[in-house]
Amino acid sequence: MIVLLDTSHDLDTCAAELGCEVGQLLTPLTGFRLRDPSKPWAIDNGAFSHFDEKAFFARLRRQEHEKTNCKFVCAPDVVGQAMRTAELFDLFKPRLAGWPLALVVQDMHELVRIQWSDLDAIFVGGSTNWKVGPHAAACIKTAKALGKWVHVGRINDPARFEYFEQLGADSCDGSGIAQYSHMREAIAKRHFQEKLFEGLPVRVS
Repeated sequence: MIVLLDTSHDLDTCAAELGCEVGQLLTPLTGFRLRDPSKPWAIDNGAFSHFDEKAFFARLRRQEHEKTNCKFVCAPDVVGQAMRTAELFDLFKPRLAGWPLALVVQDMHELVRIQWSDLDAIFVGGSTNWKVGPHAAACIKTAKALGKWVHVGRINDPARFEYFEQLGADSCDGSGIAQYSHMREAIAKRHFQEKLFEGLPVRVS
């Protein structure tokens, strides 16, 4: 699983600490420049804090000529509102033409029909309980069966990293692993340490 980080830290150092490939997750919130377009990268919409439409589209224009290794761009979403997120996806889709488009799946998306032909990726967001539950797992399995990219947000501990790794997620991010060496090193040792979340399954049959 590739880790996409919104960070000012050296990406090669992060990769060495994590023991896996590292790219960048750009957001309109921090504004970090894309330092190595040859590495995998993506653009989040910043909606978890506050969606700034002007900053979001400015970010897209800035990277327009470097699309080759862009894995996805998150269409705007409403945190915790699957139906409203689906509506925003439909409204913004024409304005994001030409980019690999990601739908943010989250709580209650099991009740919303996903138009899989309209998207290139899913970004697994939502509450922690939903994210590690059966409905998110079903979304991931469906996306993988259809050849879509799967990214999981807010992965900061070894148990959760291993869980989504086993589900076949392509990439993930996490504010903690973006900032702290000790958290990256803990994930690198995930196969050799006691699980931090006892109730969280880490093997998928």
